[in-house]
Amino acid sequence: MLTCRVIPCLDTTDGRVVKGVRFQQLRDAGSPVELAARYEADGADELVILDVTATTSSRDHALETVGAIRRVLSIPLTVGGGIRTVSDAVAVLEAGADKVAVNTAAYRDPTVIAALADRFGAQCVTLSIDAAAAGDGWTVVVRAGTEGTARSVVDWARTGAALGAGESLLTSIDRDGTRSGYHLPLIRSVASQVSVPVVASGGAKTPQDMIAAIAMGADAVLAASMFHDGDTTIAETKQALRKAGVEVRL
Repeated sequence: MLTCRVIPCLDTTDGRVVKGVRFQQLRDAGSPVELAARYEADGADELVILDVTATTSSRDHALETVGAIRRVLSIPLTVGGGIRTVSDAVAVLEAGADKVAVNTAAYRDPTVIAALADRFGAQCVTLSIDAAAAGDGWTVVVRAGTEGTARSVVDWARTGAALGAGESLLTSIDRDGTRSGYHLPLIRSVASQVSVPVVASGGAKTPQDMIAAIAMGADAVLAASMFHDGDTTIAETKQALRKAGVEVRL
């Protein structure tokens, strides 16, 4: 059995961590450097940083934030937000990222995924997919949740993997920040159709939510609010997962 990764996420803007509900009503959640150091000490397997206003503000990722976090972090770091080209990815990697997450730019021009995979390898490329419920399925939403599309999430996940994305970061906009649990049918639908790892995101409140997501096929579980607000710790979460029979790194 593969080891399941537990990944805290830092949504950042203007050098601070923020958190909202369904990508709206952002509130300050602390210092990214302090949170990164705390989460690594508590047993995080990886860390994800998403600059949530880079795309909507038409700017690059805040590289100084990446560098400051890297100076206190030794675990793998994925960085997303404002990455539109190979040159943008180079800058983020040089600042300290191990992987880059692409979303809107990749949707606009899918060749970006192939170009990144060719240059850095699939293991370096994460396709970030924001999903909104639509009828009996889900459609892709871009530009930090502000622009809907007609593209099927499952179809886009398959396409991204075929182009070279090494994993999918799958976020349910409908569940984001609600603490109502992951959208399990969404996870199952995508995980059953792609061969790359799927990182479940959006809605986690308890370790039991994570156990349920893993049962649906998630290879890793990502959360923000439940860790930022002290509902539980990463160490407690891993103990609960292990007790449920999920292989984790302690």
